[in-house]
Amino acid sequence: MFPATAVASLLGIGRLRPAPGTWGSLVVLPAALLGPWWCLALGIGFAVAGYWAISILPEARADPGWVVADEAAGQCLALAALAHSASFWWVLAAFALFRALDIVKPGPIGWADRMEGSLGVMLDDVLAGLMAAAVLLAARFLLGEV
Repeated sequence: MFPATAVASLLGIGRLRPAPGTWGSLVVLPAALLGPWWCLALGIGFAVAGYWAISILPEARADPGWVVADEAAGQCLALAALAHSASFWWVLAAFALFRALDIVKPGPIGWADRMEGSLGVMLDDVLAGLMAAAVLLAARFLLGEV
Protein backbone atom coordinates (compact mmCIF):
# COMPACT_ATOMS: atom_id res chain seq x y z
CA MET A 1 0.00 0.00 0.00
CA PHE A 2 2.99 2.28 -0.26
CA PRO A 3 1.71 4.14 -3.35
CA ALA A 4 -1.54 5.08 -1.60
CA THR A 5 0.32 6.31 1.46
CA ALA A 6 2.67 8.34 -0.75
CA VAL A 7 -0.29 9.95 -2.52
CA ALA A 8 -2.26 10.66 0.66
CA SER A 9 0.76 12.19 2.42
CA LEU A 10 2.14 13.98 -0.68
CA LEU A 11 5.33 11.95 -0.59
CA GLY A 12 5.68 12.40 3.17
CA ILE A 13 4.91 16.15 3.38
CA GLY A 14 2.04 15.22 5.70
CA ARG A 15 4.56 13.92 8.24
CA LEU A 16 6.10 17.38 8.72
CA ARG A 17 5.34 19.10 12.00
CA PRO A 18 3.86 21.37 13.12
CA ALA A 19 0.69 21.94 11.09
CA PRO A 20 0.89 19.26 8.36
CA GLY A 21 -2.15 20.72 6.59
CA THR A 22 -0.36 24.02 6.21
CA TRP A 23 2.67 22.24 4.75
CA GLY A 24 0.38 20.39 2.36
CA SER A 25 -1.02 23.72 1.18
CA LEU A 26 2.36 25.45 0.98
CA VAL A 27 3.97 22.80 -1.18
CA VAL A 28 1.55 23.40 -4.07
CA LEU A 29 1.81 27.22 -4.12
CA PRO A 30 4.37 27.21 -6.96
CA ALA A 31 1.57 25.81 -9.15
CA ALA A 32 0.29 29.40 -9.35
CA LEU A 33 3.14 30.06 -11.78
CA LEU A 34 1.54 27.60 -14.21
CA GLY A 35 -1.67 29.57 -14.49
CA PRO A 36 -5.30 29.00 -13.59
CA TRP A 37 -6.08 26.12 -15.95
CA TRP A 38 -3.16 24.08 -14.69
CA CYS A 39 -4.15 24.85 -11.10
CA LEU A 40 -7.67 23.66 -11.84
CA ALA A 41 -6.35 20.47 -13.47
CA LEU A 42 -4.01 19.85 -10.54
CA GLY A 43 -6.81 20.47 -8.05
CA ILE A 44 -8.99 17.90 -9.78
CA GLY A 45 -6.06 15.51 -10.07
CA PHE A 46 -5.18 15.79 -6.38
CA ALA A 47 -8.86 15.32 -5.47
CA VAL A 48 -9.23 12.15 -7.54
CA ALA A 49 -5.87 10.70 -6.48
CA GLY A 50 -6.49 11.61 -2.83
CA TYR A 51 -9.93 10.02 -2.86
CA TRP A 52 -8.44 6.85 -4.36
CA ALA A 53 -5.63 6.73 -1.78
CA ILE A 54 -7.88 7.40 1.19
CA SER A 55 -10.45 4.86 0.05
CA ILE A 56 -7.88 2.03 0.17
CA LEU A 57 -6.21 3.12 3.40
CA PRO A 58 -8.55 2.33 6.31
CA GLU A 59 -6.47 4.42 8.72
CA ALA A 60 -6.85 7.47 6.45
CA ARG A 61 -10.65 7.53 6.52
CA ALA A 62 -10.65 9.24 9.92
CA ASP A 63 -8.69 12.16 8.37
CA PRO A 64 -5.42 11.85 10.30
CA GLY A 65 -3.07 14.81 10.16
CA TRP A 66 -0.64 13.09 7.78
CA VAL A 67 -3.26 12.97 5.00
CA VAL A 68 -2.68 16.20 3.08
CA ALA A 69 -3.71 15.36 -0.50
CA ASP A 70 -7.01 17.01 0.39
CA GLU A 71 -5.24 20.26 1.29
CA ALA A 72 -3.29 20.15 -1.97
CA ALA A 73 -6.54 19.72 -3.92
CA GLY A 74 -8.30 22.58 -2.14
CA GLN A 75 -5.33 24.92 -2.36
CA CYS A 76 -4.96 24.30 -6.10
CA LEU A 77 -8.64 25.03 -6.60
CA ALA A 78 -8.23 28.32 -4.76
CA LEU A 79 -5.19 29.18 -6.90
CA ALA A 80 -7.24 28.49 -10.04
CA ALA A 81 -9.14 31.73 -9.35
CA LEU A 82 -6.02 33.83 -9.82
CA ALA A 83 -4.84 35.49 -13.00
CA HIS A 84 -1.96 33.88 -14.87
CA SER A 85 0.30 36.76 -13.83
CA ALA A 86 -0.90 36.90 -10.22
CA SER A 87 1.39 38.72 -7.83
CA PHE A 88 2.88 37.23 -4.70
CA TRP A 89 0.18 39.06 -2.71
CA TRP A 90 -2.66 37.34 -4.56
CA VAL A 91 -1.01 33.96 -4.02
CA LEU A 92 -0.57 34.80 -0.34
CA ALA A 93 -4.25 35.85 -0.15
CA ALA A 94 -5.31 32.56 -1.78
CA PHE A 95 -3.20 30.63 0.74
CA ALA A 96 -4.45 32.56 3.78
CA LEU A 97 -8.08 32.43 2.69
CA PHE A 98 -8.00 28.70 1.96
CA ARG A 99 -6.28 27.89 5.26
CA ALA A 100 -8.71 30.08 7.22
CA LEU A 101 -11.73 28.39 5.62
CA ASP A 102 -10.18 24.96 6.14
CA ILE A 103 -9.57 25.66 9.82
CA VAL A 104 -12.82 27.51 10.68
CA LYS A 105 -15.01 25.28 8.47
CA PRO A 106 -18.04 27.54 7.98
CA GLY A 107 -21.35 26.24 6.59
CA PRO A 108 -21.04 23.51 3.98
CA ILE A 109 -17.35 22.99 4.75
CA GLY A 110 -18.22 21.97 8.32
CA TRP A 111 -21.04 19.77 7.04
CA ALA A 112 -18.63 17.95 4.72
CA ASP A 113 -16.06 17.66 7.50
CA ARG A 114 -18.58 15.77 9.62
CA MET A 115 -19.14 13.20 6.85
CA GLU A 116 -17.51 9.86 7.43
CA GLY A 117 -15.22 8.07 5.03
CA SER A 118 -13.12 9.03 2.04
CA LEU A 119 -15.62 11.49 0.62
CA GLY A 120 -15.78 13.51 3.83
CA VAL A 121 -11.99 13.66 4.11
CA MET A 122 -11.69 15.12 0.61
CA LEU A 123 -14.90 17.13 0.30
CA ASP A 124 -14.36 19.65 3.11
CA ASP A 125 -11.08 20.81 1.56
CA VAL A 126 -12.48 20.83 -1.97
CA LEU A 127 -15.37 23.00 -0.74
CA ALA A 128 -12.94 25.27 1.13
CA GLY A 129 -10.93 25.65 -2.07
CA LEU A 130 -14.02 26.41 -4.13
CA MET A 131 -15.27 28.92 -1.55
CA ALA A 132 -11.86 30.60 -1.45
CA ALA A 133 -11.86 30.72 -5.25
CA ALA A 134 -15.29 32.38 -5.26
CA VAL A 135 -14.12 35.05 -2.79
CA LEU A 136 -10.94 35.65 -4.79
CA LEU A 137 -12.87 35.97 -8.05
CA ALA A 138 -15.26 38.44 -6.40
CA ALA A 139 -12.31 40.46 -5.07
CA ARG A 140 -10.67 40.48 -8.51
CA PHE A 141 -13.95 41.61 -10.06
CA LEU A 142 -14.43 44.40 -7.52
CA LEU A 143 -10.85 45.55 -8.11
CA GLY A 144 -11.34 45.49 -11.88
CA GLU A 145 -8.87 42.64 -12.45
CA VAL A 146 -11.29 40.21 -14.13
